[in-house]
Amino acid sequence: MAEPSVQMSGFVLASFMFQHVNNDEDVEGLILGQSRVDEQITINDSQADHIHTEEIYNIQKHATFHKLNHFYNSVGDIDVEALTKALSDNKQESVIGWYRQRRNTDHQMTYREKVVHEKLKVFLSNPHILFVLFTSSQVTSSGSTHSMEYAAFISRNSHFLHLPIIVTNLGSLDQQEYWKVSTLCSAAGYDLTMRKHGSNFFSSNGLLKEVDEIVKMNESLQAELQKTCRVVEQSERQVEHLQAEVSALRRKVAEKKRSTEEEVTVVDPPEEKNNFRLQDAINRLFPNSPVLDSQTVTSDGFPGPDNCCSFESSGIDSSVLQTSENQSRMNCQRRGRKRKRRNSRY
Repeated sequence: MAEPSVQMSGFVLASFMFQHVNNDEDVEGLILGQSRVDEQITINDSQADHIHTEEIYNIQKHATFHKLNHFYNSVGDIDVEALTKALSDNKQESVIGWYRQRRNTDHQMTYREKVVHEKLKVFLSNPHILFVLFTSSQVTSSGSTHSMEYAAFISRNSHFLHLPIIVTNLGSLDQQEYWKVSTLCSAAGYDLTMRKHGSNFFSSNGLLKEVDEIVKMNESLQAELQKTCRVVEQSERQVEHLQAEVSALRRKVAEKKRSTEEEVTVVDPPEEKNNFRLQDAINRLFPNSPVLDSQTVTSDGFPGPDNCCSFESSGIDSSVLQTSENQSRMNCQRRGRKRKRRNSRY
């Protein structure tokens, strides 16, 4: 079963309120407009297609009776003559229901209104007509502020459903599209004028040309935005790939460095090996010549005392050490002169 909903434009609601405020008694009349059934099919790969059916009633204007109980009597029987005369001025197919305006009463249908509604369904041969109820009450004791409640009722299987009325040009609009509201019940002159000048303002799909251009611009911007998003996504993936490669190279370098450090071994300097027997023999033959026991050579090529040994610790006088060094130098010089003389003789 279709889900019903009722729509009304703001200026139609204002006309109802204006009529209600400017009358001292209750008012009733017929509601003119259009009704249609919309089907919305949702296609999803994970489940079967879902079909949502909605029956929309669009209230476009109203025809007011000059007095109460104009087309029915006190027990709710329809006055065929009065109702036929009222429908002569309006197309019967444009009648989608009737309404009543009351003051200081509960916002619910009375028993007589329910009886009239069921008999009006039979007379109009339309089982889906609406009943719209307007009730007002004073908010302040001075009467400066009033409140008005309005809602629609529809009969389904002898049970009346309460339907809220949606005012199409009040509230927040959807930013993705413009609302499409059915036009008013127009006369022949209105249709002729619209066909004559409508092409200057409206496109083939019924929207204003400016609106059509804005929609095209929005679609172009969305396409460019999606293209830019794809480029950014690809660049982000490339950056992630490069970062992964850099991290892998860093790990390889660190592992190679650790393996190289483990392979490198520290080579200790060779220990000095001393010939203790030779050293002991030299010390016995030349007790006063510590230079012969030294392993250090001076800048002139002559043996000198070790740095680690001091004269005071060894008990050797420095003058004796200097004399022995001078004698060794003189002996080396004499030997060199004798070799030169021998070479000159030959």
